[in-house]
Amino acid sequence: MSVRKETGFTLIELMIVVTVIAILAAVAYPSYQAQVRKSRMGQAQADLLELAQFMERCFASNNTYVGCALPFATSPRNGIPYYEIQFNPATTRTAFNLRAVPQTAGGQNRQICGTLELNESGVKRFGDLGTQADCW
Repeated sequence: MSVRKETGFTLIELMIVVTVIAILAAVAYPSYQAQVRKSRMGQAQADLLELAQFMERCFASNNTYVGCALPFATSPRNGIPYYEIQFNPATTRTAFNLRAVPQTAGGQNRQICGTLELNESGVKRFGDLGTQADCW
């Protein structure tokens, strides 16, 4: 009689590994998605600051904000637009207001900061749910 050595995994061992991986994925994926949305918001903030600089250059050249057209209207500029950049239509000669409105693409509209705003004085505003540290 010969003793045969069995190799491999049992079904129970395999199911334990699958369960552990499922639990890790259930915890990690929402956190990952939140970080992705936060990085997209960072891009929108950078774009608002860039556009504010553009507006200041336009003001320096023309002595007015009226007539300044934004060079781009989405964030990011290429690819899927996660934020729509809006230029306040009530822009006056000495004031402007830029807004980055989150879009539904990628769930960006679920970001707690909501719409980001920046004006000619550098005042930064955001939605009601976030804090200054979270949003700017």
